[in-house]
Amino acid sequence: MQKKYTSLGLMSGTSGDGVDASIINSNGIDHFEVIKDKFFEYDSNVYGRIHDLKEKIFNVNNLKEFSKELLDLERTITLYHAKIVKELSFNNEDLLVGFHGQTIYHNPKEKISKQLGDGKLLNQLTKKNIIFDFRKKDILNGGEGAPLAPIFHQLIASQKKIALPVCFLNIGGISNFTIIKEPIGSLELFSKDIGPGNCLIDTWVRKNSKKKFDLNGELASRGKKNQIIFEQAQELYLNRIDKEKMSFDVSDFDVSFVRGLSLEDGATTLTDFTASIIGEKLFLLLDKNNKIEDILICGGGRKNKTLLKKIKENLPTHINLKQIDDYKINGDFIESQAFAFLAIRSVLNLPISFPNTTGCLKPCSGGEVIKN
Repeated sequence: MQKKYTSLGLMSGTSGDGVDASIINSNGIDHFEVIKDKFFEYDSNVYGRIHDLKEKIFNVNNLKEFSKELLDLERTITLYHAKIVKELSFNNEDLLVGFHGQTIYHNPKEKISKQLGDGKLLNQLTKKNIIFDFRKKDILNGGEGAPLAPIFHQLIASQKKIALPVCFLNIGGISNFTIIKEPIGSLELFSKDIGPGNCLIDTWVRKNSKKKFDLNGELASRGKKNQIIFEQAQELYLNRIDKEKMSFDVSDFDVSFVRGLSLEDGATTLTDFTASIIGEKLFLLLDKNNKIEDILICGGGRKNKTLLKKIKENLPTHINLKQIDDYKINGDFIESQAFAFLAIRSVLNLPISFPNTTGCLKPCSGGEVIKN
C-alpha cells in the first residue's frame, strides 16, 4: 500500500494580493484529498512593496541593484508564511510544506526564475519539512520552469472522471493551457503559456484607480474598445519573436499602448486584446486536437465574465467553456493544491515537469527539500 502524505501548499500568484494555502492528503501519484483551503491577504504595505519592486525589475542587473529591498521583502514574506504554517499545521510533525514564494522575475533564457521566499528560514521558524525553489531544476535541465501544474491537472481529470481528451485553461496573471489525452500514469501531457491572462487588465486598473482588479469584468463591460489601438497591439504582438516561447513573465507585457484612454475604455481594450490572444491560440490548438470539446477554466480570470465572453467569441461554436468549480473543485485553490502535490512528488523524487510541458530535456523532479 502506497504511503499517504499530508502536505500544505502555499502559493502567492502574480496578483501579489496574498497567499493561497491548501492542505491535501496524497500519495503523490494517483490520489488526493483536499483537507482545507484558506486565503491569507497581504496588508497594503506588502502588496504595495511587491508591485513597486516588480515594476523596477526587468533584468538581472535590476536584481542586484535592488538586492537590499528584495532581501527585506523576502524576509517579510517568509515571516508571513511562517504564521500561516503555524496556524494550519495542527502540530503535525510530518507535514510537508510546498513553499512557492512570490515570483519577482522569471527569465529562463538567463536560467533565472526568482521567487521571494527563504526556505531555510521558513524551516527554522516552523520546524517543518520545507520544499521550495520548484523551478530551478527544470531550468537547469533546459526547461522554462513553467507551467508546473499540468501533472496535477491530469490527476484532477482522472480523479473526477472527466471525459478525455480535455483542455485546462488557467487564467492567472499569465494564461496557460494543458491538454490531457490520457489518464494519470501516462506522461502524455502537453502544456504551454499562452500570453497575458489578468496581468494587463490588473495593472491598468491598479494604476488608474483604487481597485486591485476589474471585479467580474464590470469596468470592461462599460467601456468602448479603441479599435485602432487594439489592431496596432495585435499587429505588434503577432510580430513578436518570443510569442511562441513556453513560458512568460508579467514583465513581458505592459499597458503603455492604452495610455490616455479612460479607465473603462482602457479596461475594455485590454480585455479584448487579452481575449483575442487566448482565443486565437486555443482556436489553433483545438484545430489540431479536434476531438476536444470541453475547456475547463481555472484561475482568478475565470471570474471575469467579460473576458470569458470575449474568449468564447474567438472559439469554434462547438467548444464548451466550463468552470472547474462545476466539478466540485474550488477554482481559487488549484495552484496551491498543485504545489502541495508537487511537494510530495519532490520528496519522492518523482518528475513534476516534462519535455512537453516546460521544454525540459527529460522528465525532471522539482523542489529543494529541507527536512525538519
